[in-house]
Amino acid sequence: MTIIAAADGSALGNPGPAGWAWYVDDDCWHAGGWKESTNNRGELMAVLDLLNSTADAGEDLKVFCDSKYVINALTKWMPGWKRKGWKKADGKDVLNKDLLEQLDSALKGREVEFEWVKGHSNHAMNEAADVRARAAATAYQKNSTVPSGPGYVPAGTSESVTAPSAEDDLVAEEAPVADEATTLVSCRVPTHIADELVSRAQAQGIHPQEFLADIIGRSLENE
Repeated sequence: MTIIAAADGSALGNPGPAGWAWYVDDDCWHAGGWKESTNNRGELMAVLDLLNSTADAGEDLKVFCDSKYVINALTKWMPGWKRKGWKKADGKDVLNKDLLEQLDSALKGREVEFEWVKGHSNHAMNEAADVRARAAATAYQKNSTVPSGPGYVPAGTSESVTAPSAEDDLVAEEAPVADEATTLVSCRVPTHIADELVSRAQAQGIHPQEFLADIIGRSLENE
């Protein structure tokens, strides 16, 4: 069986509030974004999150993209960039090196076919991904809750599979360092609660850990 999906990015300003999304069907999609980024990073991130989310599915993958940059980067240019240490002819790093390196790793061992589709040409899956990517970008622009979707839901099931995404790794790198001594506390919470915590933290422009720590602190102060 082959998983068929569309992946798209959106930026309001380029750079500006940006979103990304991949779409399989109305019950299987995922979206996210940043307060400021570019359309190309959104396009790349959509594919990367799709690869991460389906990593354990054991299925081939076909991806519709309206970005020739993404398709060419992943199918034509990447081997040359890697040979040159991810450098361009002028010696500078290739743009979006961080995401491209992660995509290179995520593609290993996967059978992935990319097919270019013209954007805004009534391709149903591409339009669905575009709508969701733009909705995520708009949410960041308005500091509102990001509609992130159910994630990857394997065919024939109703439970989503959550895979660590590159976006999580990038956000984690920016986690604030407290001035006072801290202790890491971890616990399991239902997915919808975790999603709401992340969305509220993103709306405030802070790391989810900082947001959660603030909630716990205020709760203890009120007891």
